Amino acid sequence: MFEQPKVKNNIKSDTMMASLFANATEGIILTNRAGEIVLANPCAEKMFGYNQEEMVGEKIEILLPTDVHSKHIHQREVFNQNPVNRTMGGGRDLFARRKDGNVFPVEISLSHFNMNGEAFVIAFIIDITIRKHNEEIQRMQREELQRVSNEIKKLNSDLEQKVADRTMMLRETLAQLENSKEELEQALEKEKELSDLKTRFVSTVSHEFRTPLAAVLSSASLLSKYTKENEQEKRNRHITRIKEGVEHLNDMLGDLLSLGKLEEGLIETKKDVLHCEDFMNDFISDMKEIVKPGQQIKFTQTGINEVYTDKRLLKNILLNLVSNAIKFSPEDSVIEIFCENEQEQITLSVKDSGIGISEEDQQHLFERFFRARNAQNIQGTGLGLHIISKYIELLNGKINLHSKEDKGTTFTIIIPSKP
Repeated sequence: MFEQPKVKNNIKSDTMMASLFANATEGIILTNRAGEIVLANPCAEKMFGYNQEEMVGEKIEILLPTDVHSKHIHQREVFNQNPVNRTMGGGRDLFARRKDGNVFPVEISLSHFNMNGEAFVIAFIIDITIRKHNEEIQRMQREELQRVSNEIKKLNSDLEQKVADRTMMLRETLAQLENSKEELEQALEKEKELSDLKTRFVSTVSHEFRTPLAAVLSSASLLSKYTKENEQEKRNRHITRIKEGVEHLNDMLGDLLSLGKLEEGLIETKKDVLHCEDFMNDFISDMKEIVKPGQQIKFTQTGINEVYTDKRLLKNILLNLVSNAIKFSPEDSVIEIFCENEQEQITLSVKDSGIGISEEDQQHLFERFFRARNAQNIQGTGLGLHIISKYIELLNGKINLHSKEDKGTTFTIIIPSKP
């Protein structure tokens, strides 16, 4: 039961007002004109860590940070000269101080009244620590999202510049060939070859980068939807996926634009321990962004979970094989990925039920710019399988192909897994 304290000037409240005072969820402090605490409700006691006996008779400044005492005394005197009710908020950053010395943010509204010729001030106080914490989290999230967005914009700008540089180089080469008067037939043939190379190069960039870009844009879009404090784990997962996607795009761009270096053996592998199940689940999640209507990707794994290989090269290999399986397979079809991990090697198979490859074309499939006859009307440059064959060589692995026209295709790669 609330027991009304004996206060100065015999201030009394009826039973209802006493109950409201005792059960209010805001801290309530009553002071006199001298700034002395006359009354405090239970919420204020809990908020500041003082009991009422410790507060009554003390100056209100005991509840404020030490560095604002003198300033507040002046403000209190100004308020007493011209008291005006003040509502919560108002753009003010206010802080209070607990008995243990801890400072915390608050919102305060003030009211005043006179009784028996004496002026009193009532302060209604709310602890806004949680709100300020949430605002800080949101601010950090906005900054992180802006930073990631800037990175993506920079990557796109760099990509456009590199393509422009390569295009300029091709144009210069064409100009030199056109100006050459000797070996006219060879020059004309070279001009056609370089023109085709330009077109195929641009198409290859689009083909190889579509999936990771879709994953980056998807995660950036989903990130803005997780605004609750308990969704930080989801936000972190999408931020990580965006970072990985940007890094992967940058690495892959360097490889594609340095195809000559790749074939000359100037790119080195960077092997490390890879958790196969997590790696494949993330990969399949990314690939689901580009599947045709009704298409499904099924993954089966046997053997150990930890393998030792180059994650970047392995992802590039799978990206090309699975992208091709999606592209060359019909809607409502199933693409199967099998992974068998042994102590010293990894065996990965990608199986589709697409258009298949003729026996005649299979022997040329890994040559640069080669396109199977039944794939001429489907977008592609013929660079993808050539690139992954070079990646597999770097990993000391091998690739096998089993395919029949209109019956589907299965690619199987075997890669050593040794430290």
